[in-house]
Formats: sequence, structure tokens, C-alpha cells
Amino acid sequence: MITVALNEANFEYDIHSLVKAFYPEYEVLVRAVCETEEESERQKWKLEEFHKQVLQADIHLEVEYKKDAIAFSFLKPVILKGEISIDPSDRKETKNRLKQKLYEMLAEFSGRTLPWGTLTGIRPTKIPMAMLEEGQPEDEIRTYMRETYFATDEKIDLSIQVAKREMELLSRIDYENGYSLYIGIPFCPTTCLYCSFTSYPISVWKKRVDEYLDALCREIVYTAKRFRGKYLNAVYIGGGTPTSLEPEQLERLITVIGESFGLFDGQKRIVYGGHLLEFTVEAGRPDSITAEKLEVLRRHNISRISINPQTMKEETLQLIGRRHTVEQTRESFALARDMGFDNINMDLIVGLPEENLDDVRRTMAAVADLAPDNVTVHSLAVKRAARLRMERENYTHLHMVNTWETIDLTARCCRDMGLSPYYLYRQKNMAGNFENVGYAAPGKAGVYNILIMEEKQTIMALGAGATTKVVYDHGNRIERVGNVKDLANYLARVDEMIEKKEELLARVGL
Repeated sequence: MITVALNEANFEYDIHSLVKAFYPEYEVLVRAVCETEEESERQKWKLEEFHKQVLQADIHLEVEYKKDAIAFSFLKPVILKGEISIDPSDRKETKNRLKQKLYEMLAEFSGRTLPWGTLTGIRPTKIPMAMLEEGQPEDEIRTYMRETYFATDEKIDLSIQVAKREMELLSRIDYENGYSLYIGIPFCPTTCLYCSFTSYPISVWKKRVDEYLDALCREIVYTAKRFRGKYLNAVYIGGGTPTSLEPEQLERLITVIGESFGLFDGQKRIVYGGHLLEFTVEAGRPDSITAEKLEVLRRHNISRISINPQTMKEETLQLIGRRHTVEQTRESFALARDMGFDNINMDLIVGLPEENLDDVRRTMAAVADLAPDNVTVHSLAVKRAARLRMERENYTHLHMVNTWETIDLTARCCRDMGLSPYYLYRQKNMAGNFENVGYAAPGKAGVYNILIMEEKQTIMALGAGATTKVVYDHGNRIERVGNVKDLANYLARVDEMIEKKEELLARVGL
């Protein structure tokens, strides 16, 4: 365990993220220990508990905020001290200087460095994109990222490359008058060990799926009417596993979307080339895919699908609860290709339990044999709602490791497949200082993936557990409104979910 004591509550998240990046294998506790008379009994008890944890900690660090300086002290297992001067009125510069000094001390203390340097709580592409939009030359961007964030040249080049590609793809988007649509299908064949998404076993809820679609269609019809006169740029049906639905249920859902938003031609095929750029259905689990379901998607001219194995190692699939085989992945992919799908994504996860570099190398070789149009490589991030965390005592025997050697391997393999990086993001609870990267063949990049990351456009999100992001004030402000996650609750309160959206949209003038 690593404990960090602060003399005031300030920059806790930044400190926690940076310490965790250096020591992903440790639990990191960060707490302000300034005692006041006004503190409740519970707060005093929590403080006493923290002091006990400090005594048990493997590493202990203290951060002292002064009037115009910040002092750092590693007190356990060895003493290491440092201090920086600050201008408290400049919060951004204060945070940068704090993280720079903390990074230098952690690097000295641990004997290691991080490819992304001090960049922890930010999308890596946000910085170069903003600077490129201002017209700043790439050399200045590289110098700024190197000196401010201590990022390596390799990661700076990656962030600039992705930023430039995102800007090119987003140049077709009308942020003021456009919006995108997310439809959540919260059913799966099984729940994976690491999953924290809103997901329910289809076997348990099978008899209520049509009831769920009834509620979802209410949200769809409301949204189509509310945004009449606006331009729909991208549609993404995710989950869960959308292909958990039966063919006739998929047919019903896509028909309601197509007719409500005016996306169909006379043969009920989705029409692209105007404002609508893509329509993605996350087919996801190979064990949920059938020829009949793919035929529904193909008949309606769905432009992009995902078939997501996560790994091509049989033992891992069983361990994480996927309940499908590697051969089923190959068969589902071949079936989709034979039916004419020419933009297929595959999601992979590195850092899965009991997998090593050779396992990832074999997975990448198996994926290369299939030649997908997109590959998204995720670094395992175990969130609070995942079984792997909630029931951690049952999984302490599992060995999970991710390395930069693994990340570099996946990048080389994707390049060898003719795929280039087009979006990049990082997330909380991701072990180490790693990243998630989407790679795509020319002309096959997923526009929705960029929109959800860059938060430049309103995304209306419908279904249980879905969170709508409303972007307004010329892109300067974002507000969110979420639907309840509990499925029975959503079914009973769908009209309330619609009212919450309406209240937000009316308040911000959309």
C-alpha cells in the first residue's frame, strides 16, 4: 500500500493518478489530514483509520501546501525531500509544476520513467489538437509537450498523428447544427469478469426484451421529434451486446430508428453521403452472431459492425467468462465478410488475466489472418463495478500484467496490417500509464469513436445506463444527463428519463 498525506484538499486526483501510474500494483490512498474542530465523528474516525494505514504502508509521501510553495517528502522507506515555488493565483501552472516535481521525485525514487510523462487525467490528443487549431507549428507542439509533460518523442508523435487525423475526419461535422445518437442494448450472453458496463444476462431477461424495446422506442421517437431540423451525423448501437436481440427484434429497432430520423430510402436501406456519415452496430460477442441477424443488418445497409474477441486464446476466453471459442470468432468474421460487410472492427484487450507477451503475439497473428478494417486495442482497466474488483478476494491468484513492450507489439502488428492510429484515449483504473488506441484502414475510421472522445458535439444517449452529453455555448460547455442503470427501474421510469433530457435541452437553449 502507498499512502499520501496532504495538509489541505488540493490536486488529490492528479497526485493519486501519477503515483498509481508509477506503482500500478499498489493500492494508493490520498487524504487531506488537516484536522478541524468542525469535523464530524465519522471524519475523525476516517482520519484515525488513515493514520493506521500510514503505519502499515510500504511507501508514505507527504505534500505540504505553503503560501507560495509546495514541499514534498518521501518518508518511507527512505527520506527524499523537494520543494517548488508557485503562484497560487495560476492554478493550471501550479498543477503542472506540482506534477513535474512529483514526477521527478517518483522517477528518482522508483528508478523508472513513464512514456506519457505527467499526462494522467487528460486525453493525450487534446493538447496537440488545440495547438494545431491555433496554427502552431509541430516543432513547437513537440517542445511544449516534452518540456511541460515530460512525454517521450514516440508518444508525442503518436498524439500529433492522431490529432491530425481526427481533425481531418471531424472537418465534415457541423458541431452547431449536428448531433449523434447512441442506442444502448444492455443484454449479453454472459457478463465478462472485467466488465463494468450496464449489462444483464439475456437468458434471464429474454421475456422482457420486447418491453425494453417499447421503452427504448419511446426515447427514439422523442429524440427524433426534438431534434427535427438538426443533422444526425452518426448512429452507434452498443451495449451490452446488441446482437443478443433476436433477428425480428433487431429488425424492429433499426426500422424505428430509420423511419423516425428519416434515414431510409424507399427500400428501407440507410442512406449515407449527406449528413449521416456512419451507422455502427456492435455485434460484439461471436456467440451472439447468426446469419439471420447479419442479414437484418446487411439488408438495412448498416455501414460498420464490430466483432470483438478480446483475445484469441481459448483458455483466457473461458477464464474471463466469454463462453465462446476462437473458432466461433473466425466463423462469425468469415460469415460477415461473405455477406458483404466491408468495415469490420475487432476489439482486443491486453493485460488480461494469465496472458503474457507471447499470448498477445499469437492473438495479433490470428487477427491479422482475418484482416479486419479496424482494430481497437484496449489496455485492461478494472473499474469498481467489475466482478474482478467487487469480488477481488476470489481472484487474488490471477496474474495480470501489461507492459510497454506489449503496447509496442500491438502497434507494430496493426501497422503491418495496413492500419493507422486514428483515435486515442486513456481511462481511470488502467494499470500503469497505458493507452487505448483505435487503428483503421484508409477510409474506415469510426467517426463516432472520435466524437465520443473529443466531446465537441451533442450525443443523445438512449437506453438503460446511457449518458447523454449536451454540448452548447459554441462548444465551450458540456452537461450530462444519465438514464438509470437498473433495467426494471428504466422500464418503469422511461418517461422520467425523457423529461430529464427535455429539461436540460430547454435550459441550455437547444
